Amino acid sequence: MSEFKGFDRMFRLDGKVALVTGGSRGLGLHTATAFLLAGAKTVIISARKNAGAEGIDQAVEKLNKLNVSGKAVGIAANVADTDEIARLVKEVEKLEGKLDILVCNAGATWGGPFEPTPDWSSKKVLDLNVRGVFNLARLFTPLLEKAGSRQDPSRIVIVSSTAGVTVPHVGDHGTIMYSVSKAAAHHMSRQLAVELGPRNITTNTVAPGFFPSKLASGLIDMLGGEKELSDWNPRKRLGEPEDIAGVMVYLCSPAASYVNGEDICVDGGVRYAAGRQSKL
Repeated sequence: MSEFKGFDRMFRLDGKVALVTGGSRGLGLHTATAFLLAGAKTVIISARKNAGAEGIDQAVEKLNKLNVSGKAVGIAANVADTDEIARLVKEVEKLEGKLDILVCNAGATWGGPFEPTPDWSSKKVLDLNVRGVFNLARLFTPLLEKAGSRQDPSRIVIVSSTAGVTVPHVGDHGTIMYSVSKAAAHHMSRQLAVELGPRNITTNTVAPGFFPSKLASGLIDMLGGEKELSDWNPRKRLGEPEDIAGVMVYLCSPAASYVNGEDICVDGGVRYAAGRQSKL
């Protein structure tokens, strides 16, 4: 018989402090919810706006109605702006003094034909999806290092996309710069894994496929709708909140303390499905 240390806590986040950027809706809100249900002490969600149907305030209100011991806190910040990230670091430090988990989820996209692509759209995508992620990791490293140990490292999880490992959309619905930015995110996590691993911080990437959301709904409709995309998927469905919750809790729990520099695609295997590209 094998002897495991703390197996009953292997997929728990008890006492942890987490920050989820883009945490007021979609995959970010699924992640924040999962962290609180897994025992996190404090989950800080960040987005650009406090007010509105998908702003921070409504998300914090929902999260704090969960029957859990932890709490949600919202801090507005534009994480494409380095000064805003620096301010966010100071506020997290003042609030908790450390950070166990950083989830870089906020992202921007752009789609359209190749030659007319406006340069501002490329800047927008790269500033948030690449430069912003790099600066989040860089500026939060002292707080992450303070929380981590050899046996229980702090975690950085970069939310990428299967667009970073495929050529998903070209032509009229092309997302070339978005795909390039997500490929950069994948390689950034490998670089950070080696850079920060000795400082007791692991870095991994989660690459979702299609999850019905405000961000994805337009492209889903352009590509034939949820039913057609589900039929093309080997699992015969699109992503669900539990799918992202499970992988996020795993990567941030004791179960993944030795997992570093990995990419996990959460797409039902559709990136391997023959013939899909011919439909685009």
